[in-house]
Amino acid sequence: MSLHRMLLARAAENKPLRIGVIGAGKFGSMYLSQIPTTPGIHLLGIADLSPARARENLARLGWKPEVTAAGSFAEARKHGSTHLTDDWRALVSQPDIDIIVESTGDPIGAVEHALEAFRNGKSVVMVTVEADAFCGPLLAQRAAAAGVIYSLAYGDQPALICELVDWARTSGFEVTAAGRGHKWLPHYAQSTPETVWKYWGLNEEQAKRGGLNPKMFNSFLDGSKPAIESTAVANATGLTPAPDGLAFPPCSVEDLPFVMRPASEGGQLHHKGQVEVASSLERDGRAIPYEIRKGVWVVFEAATEYQKNCFEEYMLQTDPSGRYSVMYKRWHLIGLEVGMSVASIGLRKEPTGCPIGFHADVIATAKRDLKPGEMLDGEGGYTVYGKLFPAEKSTGLGSLPLGLAHNVKLLKPIKAGQSLTYADVVMDESLTAVKLRREMEQAFAPAASKIAAQ
Repeated sequence: MSLHRMLLARAAENKPLRIGVIGAGKFGSMYLSQIPTTPGIHLLGIADLSPARARENLARLGWKPEVTAAGSFAEARKHGSTHLTDDWRALVSQPDIDIIVESTGDPIGAVEHALEAFRNGKSVVMVTVEADAFCGPLLAQRAAAAGVIYSLAYGDQPALICELVDWARTSGFEVTAAGRGHKWLPHYAQSTPETVWKYWGLNEEQAKRGGLNPKMFNSFLDGSKPAIESTAVANATGLTPAPDGLAFPPCSVEDLPFVMRPASEGGQLHHKGQVEVASSLERDGRAIPYEIRKGVWVVFEAATEYQKNCFEEYMLQTDPSGRYSVMYKRWHLIGLEVGMSVASIGLRKEPTGCPIGFHADVIATAKRDLKPGEMLDGEGGYTVYGKLFPAEKSTGLGSLPLGLAHNVKLLKPIKAGQSLTYADVVMDESLTAVKLRREMEQAFAPAASKIAAQ
């Protein structure tokens, strides 16, 4: 039975999936905009640092005031309305809630939110992919131990890539590579919130009018977000990065099977089974026609001459050998699609992407020469960007995950382009997220993490 029909049945039986959302910003609001037109869903509560702002967002989305007028969770359940609070712990402890959608964008906070949700028997849709990137494999283990589900968020690119990888493998194909698109030139790695709009293609007035966050947008532009999302994909599928991380080869949709094959066969991959990102710009800055900047793709290989002939007969896009082909989506709808995760978890008890191992990591890397005493400002800021590492390399070097490079003080001078280690910063070891990360390193890479700690 389709998810939609199952939701309709829930609605007819007056047994909706009850949801709690933490964080009613841009991504959260996109999902909230879909709930009124989705059957079988009851948003019981929203936790946000500013309930008043969350109420304003709901009004802007077309929600009726009476829907958010509930004075308590009990009243919200009784009347089918939504309670707004600034107390996320109260939200995740509500016995009636089935699923928590974590959409704060704060990786440190998101880890604590997820762990507390698991303790209270709630499944979690992790929109804050930054949290998944630095400790998702252990979060998935904790969820399983609690008998609940931990899932990447459908609509965001990692879950969509995982879906394509699963499609290819379930169909019997070997996956050669998978990933997303991106607008990329090498010097974007040094971009800051002051330069982002020039590179992005907007002016300051347009950005201000749209209420766009320059640090958040810069995290995409400088390569941090592609590295974060590639890490999530690798850990959820078993695909692995090249030793030196993402290469961002320029590539049109038609050329994906040609470019995303091993270098030994004329392509640009280090190995088969790789995560990679296709750039929508040639290295000289020229735009590539029919690019996949906003989309996702999987390249797969024909195992037999018969399969190869089928590719030709059904006019698939292939490389010159005819063995490698591609399936793709050119766009994604971000928060507008999160309902797929909610329904899949609530009705089929299946995540839309979930870590199965620790295969990749995203590491804080200096944008410029940094001095002792400087404070790192995390992804999209002025000091560091994220670089994709194989997990074995990361743990072996004692590398500093980008997700933990927020508001930490630098102890040593760091050259531009140098990736940081734990030894380079003052780390608050009392933070839940730091403790979980340390535990994950010991659980998944004990030998490497022990060497790095010496």
